Amino acid sequence: MSTASSRAARLRSARAKSADADRQGRATALGGRGSNLTYRIMEDLGIAIVTARYSENNPFPVEAELCKQYAVSRSILREAVKMLTAKGLLGARPRHGTWVQPEDSWNLLDPDVLRWMLERKLSFTLLIELNQIRLAVEPIAAGLAAHSTDEAKKTAVMAAIDRMAAAERGDDDPLASDIAFHVGVMHASGNRFYSQLCDLIETSLRFSIRTTNYFKGVKLASVSDHKRVADAIMRSDAPAAENAMRLLIQEALELIRGAAAGPATLTASRGKRSR
Repeated sequence: MSTASSRAARLRSARAKSADADRQGRATALGGRGSNLTYRIMEDLGIAIVTARYSENNPFPVEAELCKQYAVSRSILREAVKMLTAKGLLGARPRHGTWVQPEDSWNLLDPDVLRWMLERKLSFTLLIELNQIRLAVEPIAAGLAAHSTDEAKKTAVMAAIDRMAAAERGDDDPLASDIAFHVGVMHASGNRFYSQLCDLIETSLRFSIRTTNYFKGVKLASVSDHKRVADAIMRSDAPAAENAMRLLIQEALELIRGAAAGPATLTASRGKRSR
């Protein structure tokens, strides 16, 4: 096996383990919902649709067949189908049945849909698009956070930096602390629309951070780079906070673009950042 193939295989294995951990953690976080049969059926069918087990060429099963497959009542199954329909994965009409919608109809802002898409295979295109969204949102959020007078939310950003530093010492989770920082900045912006994007940002980061750290050749994100954002927020320097956050995300975007273009481009991207 070539070095590139071996590296890709290791990344796929790491992503699969991380995806399993994410699903388990999600079920725990959901509490009652995680053990809810309707939700579990929705999850299973959603993955089946996103991975093309059910598609335009492989029609979605009829209600009676699915009730038998999952050993559930029609009301439970219909609720799961209704959830998938709301996410844009299914279309349904009386006397016409239920069918899988084309990918263009899926609600990509829905964290479940996004998570299923990220789990199905390594897609550089999707990761690039996600980081382009982050680039459009997070720097502005950092600037707004610097203007904010909500000291509690700004302090939460610094607390996330402390967690990242603890992760470097092995005393906290590197991924969770990194996500806490970015989500903290979104909340500290004071913009309610940005706050409602936190689930999308968190889902994106769970895959983007692992991937960029892998291609960067490190296990942990740079605490000092993140602290530059936090320090600027704390001293109410909006331009500095915005610029520091933009540099963070731009670096991730360049890494993913370099990985998508091939090993030579990735090596060049690494070298440019190391200077």
